[in-house]
Amino acid sequence: MAKEDKYAFRFDCGAIWLNLLATKGRSFSAEPVERLATPARLAEWLEHCELSPARPPDHGDLEQARQLRETLRVLALATVHEQPPPADAVADLAGFLSRHDDPIRLTADDRLRREPPTTTVDALARISRQAVDQLSSSDRRALKSCPEHDCRGVFIDPPGRRRWCPSASCASRGRVRALRARRSAAAPDANGDNAIAPST
Repeated sequence: MAKEDKYAFRFDCGAIWLNLLATKGRSFSAEPVERLATPARLAEWLEHCELSPARPPDHGDLEQARQLRETLRVLALATVHEQPPPADAVADLAGFLSRHDDPIRLTADDRLRREPPTTTVDALARISRQAVDQLSSSDRRALKSCPEHDCRGVFIDPPGRRRWCPSASCASRGRVRALRARRSAAAPDANGDNAIAPST
């Protein structure tokens, strides 16, 4: 089986804003994986999302994207765990959106399209509004968080059947750990505690 490229972008979380969260892998580990390492990588990610701005991203845009990502992560995890959202994260997101209005202008040729964002910040504002729409509506109930302590990636799971996030490595690690735990519980210990005690 081919080894998973830890720096490859993930587009399997169910929404663009959730895929933005996945641009940082194993976020809660000692060595998180930063997939948005350069403005060029941010441009590549935006292009895949059909959100390429007229002006290419610069380092300031990259920093803004990372900050927004972490703000949305905090709000997403609070929502999944049915906890009150941190006031500072709410204020940061509300402030960002109030500063960046992005009117909807539609075009139609082979399909309905929205005019491309002028700047990277405009693209990020569109992503933020998508996040707000989901987090503040009944759609939030379809959100789930990966149980792997170093991942905690958020994804959409409407049927509620998926246990881990779409990353193959998280599911593999979780299954191996569960198998070891079952084997450990089934095996008698060195003192024979699992053996039947003699009657007195």
